[in-house]
Parts: sequence; structure tokens; C-alpha cells
Amino acid sequence: MILYDDPISGNGYKVRLAMAQLGVDCELIEVDILKGETRTPKFLRLNPNGKIPTLLLDDGRALSESNAILYYLASGSPLWPDDLYGQADVLRWMNFEQYSHEPYVAVARFMLHQPDPPDPAVLAEKQERGYAALDVMDGHLKSHEFFAAGRYSIADIALYAYTHVADEGGFDLGKYDAVNRWLESVRGRPGYVPMAPAD
Repeated sequence: MILYDDPISGNGYKVRLAMAQLGVDCELIEVDILKGETRTPKFLRLNPNGKIPTLLLDDGRALSESNAILYYLASGSPLWPDDLYGQADVLRWMNFEQYSHEPYVAVARFMLHQPDPPDPAVLAEKQERGYAALDVMDGHLKSHEFFAAGRYSIADIALYAYTHVADEGGFDLGKYDAVNRWLESVRGRPGYVPMAPAD
């Protein structure tokens, strides 16, 4: 398999972390999104949506969208529950990550690492909604070790990616004791690999 990815992408990091923890070998081809390398005709033939990560399977088929790739990799492994409710619980948190977390925590991080300063009002809105997501996560983790199905899963990987670098988006995680305990737990799991810094 070949993974097309940008090292600073949290969405790509989800896939790299899952692969490392599952012991999946994969060739990595770095694609610089800031230089428009996902908009070239060659890349668009691979993924018409022009985004990373994109996983090229051994049979020539391509798979995009980070959470779809996580499911493909994790199905049948300890990172994916066996029971139907547990699977739905994992998907619930992965949808939360895509709709209530990533658009704010990740986008604030992206805005603060651009050459031009961000619009203060837009950044403030992203951070306000990002904190709302972190509040939900901390509340859940006060009574749960992991996010779904009573076990470590791809839901944790999906949420870990941008949460553990939330400070790069201007977020202060100091008050989130449960989130910080969970972050430390994820970092201590076998096969853990770090994410490339944004700078």
C-alpha cells in the first residue's frame, strides 16, 4: 500500500498512528498541501476531491477520507469492536470528531500557522466552538477510560490527532484533567508514533 500524506496533517496522522499500532507496512509519499500538490492532474486522478490522506491499495484502488481509511485498517482488529452497539459507538465519536471537533480545533491550528495573521473574530469563533468540543470530551472522559465500547479504538485515534496538538491552535488544555489523562494513556500505548510539528 501507498499512503499519500502531508506530515503536518492531523487527518493523515490518524492513519499513520493506526498503521503503526496495527503493524501495517506502507510506503509513504509526502504531499505538500500548501504548495497545491493535491491539486495536480496526477493526484486528482487518484482522488478527485484533491485531499490527503489518500491510501492506494495493493489492487490499485484508492481510498480517501481519514476515518474511512481508519475503518478499513481496523476492521477485524482490536481497534474495532465486535458488537453492533460498540461499532455504532465508535462511529458516533468519529462523527463527533469530524463535525464538532476538527472544523474548529484543527482549523484554528491551521489559521495560526499561515504567513498572514488570522481574522481575530473568525479565530475567536473557531476557538469558542473548539472549547465546546473539548468540554464534551472532558465530561465523557471523567467516567470513561476511552471514548467508545469500553476499549481503545479508532475513535480514540481520530480524536487524539488534533486534540494533542490543540495548543498549536491557541487552546489551553490546562483545565481538562480527564482529557490530559487520556492523552497520556494514548501516548503510552504500544506502537505509538509522534506527529510532525506544524512549524
